[in-house]
Amino acid sequence: MEEVLQKLGHLPTKQNEKEAWFLNPFGTETQASFKLDKKLNLWYLFSEGIGGNNTDFMLKYSNTSLKEVLEWAQKQNFSSFQPQINMQLRNAIPNYQIKKVIELQNENLKNYLFERGLSSTVYPFIKEIHFAINDKNLYAIGFENISKGWELRNTFYKGSLQKKDISIINFNPIDDNKKVVVFEGFIDALSFIEMQKIYKGDLLVMNSIALLDKTKTHLKNYSEINLFLDNDRAGLNCKNTILKSFPNAKDYSNLYKNHKDLNEYLMEKIKKRNELHFRKEPEKPPQKIRDFKRRR
Repeated sequence: MEEVLQKLGHLPTKQNEKEAWFLNPFGTETQASFKLDKKLNLWYLFSEGIGGNNTDFMLKYSNTSLKEVLEWAQKQNFSSFQPQINMQLRNAIPNYQIKKVIELQNENLKNYLFERGLSSTVYPFIKEIHFAINDKNLYAIGFENISKGWELRNTFYKGSLQKKDISIINFNPIDDNKKVVVFEGFIDALSFIEMQKIYKGDLLVMNSIALLDKTKTHLKNYSEINLFLDNDRAGLNCKNTILKSFPNAKDYSNLYKNHKDLNEYLMEKIKKRNELHFRKEPEKPPQKIRDFKRRR
C-alpha cells in the first residue's frame, strides 16, 4: 500500500514503524485523516469513515473496474498487490460507538462555533454527539446526513460516524419551484445560514467530494441551483463538473474569491467589523473617575 500511494504522488505527513498518516487522497483537507496500518497493509479514512485494502483503495481512487485495477497494478512492478483477509480488515477499522445525541450544551463546542463566526442562530441545525472510538470517549458537533450518519467537528477532530452521505436542509416545504444552495462542508452551510437570515429553498451539503455523483443525482430535482463551493483545485473541478451537467446553475464562489471557502470569508468579515468597531469606540475612563466627575 505504501508503494501504491508513493506511485500516485501521495507522501505521508507523519509516520513511524507501525503507521503512516496522509492527507485525504480522494479529496482535499488540511489535516491528515488517512491512516495506513503498515503491519496489516490496510488503510482507513477517518474523515469519511471508510477503509480497506490496496484493491479497495484503487477501486475508489480510479473509479474503474477490478479488472482494470489489477491490470494497472501488474504493470507497476510493485513488490506485491495481494488482497488481505476480512479478519485483518475488521481489526484495522476503528470500533465506533455513539453514546448519546443531545441538543448543543457543551461550552467548548459553542466556543468552537463562535471562533468560526457562528452564533446561536445555527444551533437548531446541529447536535452534540458523544461517542467512543476504540474505548476513547469524545464529543463533537454533529451534522446529520440523509442516511442518519453524522459529520463531526470540534477544535481537534474532523470525521464522520456511520454511513457517509449528503445532507439536505429544507427551508420551504411548500415551494413547488424548488431551489437549492450547494456546499462542500456543513460549516459553510451554517455560515450561509448565519449570513442569509431569510432564505426559502434547500441547502445541500456534499460532505465529501467523493459524493459528487450522488449530489448530481439529487440536483436533478431542482429548478434553480446555486453553488458555494471551495476556491481550491478540488472545489474548482467539482464546480466545473456540476456546471457541465447543469449549465443554468449559478456559481457564487467569486463573492469570496480571496478566501478558501465561505466560512473563511465570514470570519474575515467579522474580524474587520470588530476592528472597525474597536477603532471607533472611544476609550471609557475607569469607573471611579466617571463617578467622581458626576459628583462634581
